[in-house]
Amino acid sequence: MNYWPLLGIAIVVAGFALRFNPLLVVVSAALATGVLAGLDLTAVIEALGKAFNDNRYISVTWIILPVIGLLERYGLQQRARAVIEGVRGATMGKLLVIYLGFRQITAALGMKDIGGHPQAVRPLVAPMAEAAAEKSHGTLAEGDREKVLAMAAATDNVGLFFGEDIFFAIASILLIQGVFESAGYPLTPLQLSVWAIPTAICAFIIHGWRISALDRRLGRAAS
Repeated sequence: MNYWPLLGIAIVVAGFALRFNPLLVVVSAALATGVLAGLDLTAVIEALGKAFNDNRYISVTWIILPVIGLLERYGLQQRARAVIEGVRGATMGKLLVIYLGFRQITAALGMKDIGGHPQAVRPLVAPMAEAAAEKSHGTLAEGDREKVLAMAAATDNVGLFFGEDIFFAIASILLIQGVFESAGYPLTPLQLSVWAIPTAICAFIIHGWRISALDRRLGRAAS
């Protein structure tokens, strides 16, 4: 048995321990493993290119995240706060209820990645909710501010969780269909997704009430 290809593992460990560039370390380990396994250098490079092409949509995430970080550094959160402060009648409750409906509807249509904590809640929704709360109730105590930020994150979670099951091609619906089919109950994904609609409506009503209740509590604490 040829153990030389395992040298790639040692390269990864040593490279990360010495804090070398992670991309350089991984590519070097892949090249070393392929060559030591008896593959031609050209074949190794072709395999790397094919793997990158097959997973290019996953790699887009690593391009988007630095862009969001750069936008935040240059004042994205401050601009979001300024926008909501300029909207007459804007409140934290109204803002988050609207976002909840938006998140549920888009998730139900299969666009579950249009929102999310890193790309929407942290840079936009949370600072806008905080600005709306301060506009209505004055400067927030630290504990109240954390509650507003937590509610913004929870709103995204609830909207996605109870909206995505309405989309019949989501993995959870296909899993449920497989379980029912194995038990002798053949159902189509569309039949299952229709029954997620009442649950989504209940989730919207209940979480919308929770948002409004927090807004009212903040108002009582400020008065």
